[in-house]
Amino acid sequence: MKIYKKIINIKSTAQIEFIDITDQVNEVIETSGVRTGQVLVYSPHTSASVIINHNETMLKQDFMRVLYRLVPINDKYSHDVFELKSASKSDGRSNGHSHCKSMLLGVSETVPVEKGVAMLTEKQSIFLVEFDGARTRDVIIQVMGL
Repeated sequence: MKIYKKIINIKSTAQIEFIDITDQVNEVIETSGVRTGQVLVYSPHTSASVIINHNETMLKQDFMRVLYRLVPINDKYSHDVFELKSASKSDGRSNGHSHCKSMLLGVSETVPVEKGVAMLTEKQSIFLVEFDGARTRDVIIQVMGL
């Protein structure tokens, strides 16, 4: 069995953003040489997520509307008070809502690989979902198989 790992950097430009990283994931699979196995796409951040869904503009607007309704930015988050009072290395962002949104969506997806290609349907894309942008994020892509 072969295991191949690559870390890619993704730059977000908005506070909440759905960034299609499908092409980058496919490039890593191709470089790995794995023909049959699986690919893990993982965000090592607590205010960003990795999801699979349809890359359609109006649907992404629906996703954002639902997320804003479920976890409003202007709610009171204890984390925000903690960050401001904490002596830890805080960047001063009030981002309790970002952590809560990430908790709902999760930080990784695993996709089967067959014939050297991720087994996504034509309507599926892999997204890094930014909840606390604009910033640069790492995404770990690990391909395992034969």
